[in-house]
Amino acid sequence: MKNSNNMLHFTFLGTSSGVPTLTRNVSGLAIRNSKNKDWILVDAGEGTQHRIQQAKLSLQSLIAICITHVHGDHCYGLVGLLASAGMNARTAPLTIIAPKEIQQWIEVTAQLTDLHLPYSLNFIDVNEATQPQQLTDELSIQAHPLSHRVSSFAFSIIAQYTQKKLDTQALVQLGVPKGKAWGDLQQGLDIQFNEQTLNAADFIQIQVQRAHAIVGGDNDLPELLAQACQDAQLLIHESTYTQAILDKVGSGPMHSSAKMVAEFAQQQGLSNLILTHFSSRHQDSTGQQAITEEVQAFYQGNFYLAHDFDQFSLDETGQLTKVNQK
Repeated sequence: MKNSNNMLHFTFLGTSSGVPTLTRNVSGLAIRNSKNKDWILVDAGEGTQHRIQQAKLSLQSLIAICITHVHGDHCYGLVGLLASAGMNARTAPLTIIAPKEIQQWIEVTAQLTDLHLPYSLNFIDVNEATQPQQLTDELSIQAHPLSHRVSSFAFSIIAQYTQKKLDTQALVQLGVPKGKAWGDLQQGLDIQFNEQTLNAADFIQIQVQRAHAIVGGDNDLPELLAQACQDAQLLIHESTYTQAILDKVGSGPMHSSAKMVAEFAQQQGLSNLILTHFSSRHQDSTGQQAITEEVQAFYQGNFYLAHDFDQFSLDETGQLTKVNQK
């Protein structure tokens, strides 16, 4: 049964670092508003549009694409996806939040390949998105700078709903009968009862439901997200290596280990953690077990290692649930 309090739904479209493998595609994550069909795509590695089809997501309902950085395993699938959306008769404008180089790349590719989209693209330079951007009435997004070989960003995704609820207990105590009087108050209309005026505002309770997740791009300094994580309920972060492998590889690639992310999540008191973007050497059962054990050694919260097509729901209380896939 669907939990009515679920607010954000996550579908992992790609969880491999650098190159696709037989079981994992490169980076892509769909984040859907659980109250309707609106969804956001974070990163679009090569082949992402195939994953979108397999996940039964509609390009007509896609409201924004966020690209964390310009490396190919995070963006090479973008132009093909945009072209397919046009060929599938999309006409609604689409927001793209990305480094300015992504806009230049799309424009040059469109010119050289005679690509004409039947919808407009609203480009927002990711550097300007460090201030909150309201995508819809319910969904907002904000970018946070990270540390990588090129400029890289994380995105705060916030779903917030305001609901007006009638204080029925107070009305019962006053003896106000159910029916038209309750309906009028619910609609904000003052009523007369027992020769006195009952102001609707006195009987309307404002309830705010909020869910906040942070999705990181490539990053070798998780602590850069300390401020952003202060009220976050979920962190999704790369874990390219175990610490032992990272020590051998060295700092050049500028990626995080499972230990680094786990320690940060524990220090921040984060309730939920999902790791992704695994090196091919960590994708078999032995590699995944090594990452699991490393996280368990440094983090006491709820965590998952993402696989392609894994789905999760986050509710207003911060409870993260893995969704059973049919």
